[in-house]
Amino acid sequence: MPTERGRRRVMAVTIRDVARHADVSIATVSRALSAPDLVAERTRARVIAVARQLGYEPNRAARSLITGRTGFIGAVVPDVSNPFFLGVLKGIQAGARERGHHVLLADTAEDPETEAGLLRSIGRQADGLVLLSSRLSVPQLRDFSGDERTFNTVLFNRVLPGFPAVLLDSGDGIRQIIGHLTALGHRRCAYAGGPRESFADAERRRGLARSCQHTGMRIVDLGAFPPQFSSGARVADMALESGVTAIIAYNDLVALGVLARLRDRRVDVPLDLSVVGFDDIPMASMSAPRLTTVSLPLEQAGRSLVELLLQPQQLDERTGGVARPRGRLMPVRLVVRSSTAAARRPRG
Repeated sequence: MPTERGRRRVMAVTIRDVARHADVSIATVSRALSAPDLVAERTRARVIAVARQLGYEPNRAARSLITGRTGFIGAVVPDVSNPFFLGVLKGIQAGARERGHHVLLADTAEDPETEAGLLRSIGRQADGLVLLSSRLSVPQLRDFSGDERTFNTVLFNRVLPGFPAVLLDSGDGIRQIIGHLTALGHRRCAYAGGPRESFADAERRRGLARSCQHTGMRIVDLGAFPPQFSSGARVADMALESGVTAIIAYNDLVALGVLARLRDRRVDVPLDLSVVGFDDIPMASMSAPRLTTVSLPLEQAGRSLVELLLQPQQLDERTGGVARPRGRLMPVRLVVRSSTAAARRPRG
């Protein structure tokens, strides 16, 4: 004896069925699923709940012909295995699902040429693109996007005039780190940077310069490193040779690699050397010692990216009715754990 849900699967659920059960018009259902920002929040939630309960699957091909929209957004990421990006992607998936969209995910393997090719390919299949920490140069981004596509692309952790963007306040994160280390008596610290083309790394270096002017902290620049665990060994060895009392790593993966190398070399963290990361990935609170790091609102940032990408553009009368780029700066917070302590004396 087939169940009610089983019968609905045999007899395809239509948009008319969803409208009847939600007690709204067919047009309202269509807008709720294809242009959710045009429907009141409570009505949209009811329509989506009914659609899920009935197992309704919209005909995306037909909807694309009618609306000119595919129901997909593209998310292009430098390294999908990096836990930092996983948090953002979780927010993107949730935000897209709430607006009746699916996500096409592409991993560029930190290669700008691969990224450029993926953008051209996915750009033809999606209603818009979210570029996570893009490694493309400004000319490459301009060449891909063009003026007519500017508002179909949203950037994460990258600033480019004409493009909406969601940014993490890396400069303030560095300010909090330097304030913390200064209060602990550290006066000479090492910084292990990220990729040279990284916007976030540039922001952190600017934050370091400003903070050092105010606090008198001296920074030993160890250079640029791939944002991976394996970079930590070289960072740790260079820091030990430099005689610093603390290491600030570009991200938590590098910082965790630093902790592993220092443990192998029998260096006590934090008594001999303090270590600070950036991102607050889940492993940061599980390391030994637990890592002091900057916590970022990654899932919230992902939702904001989708909102900026899909919501109707607001016109600005001062620019002749042309939509202006929007952006959001997300606050960050230092989480102090057991990998930092008072400076004893300079090493070396």
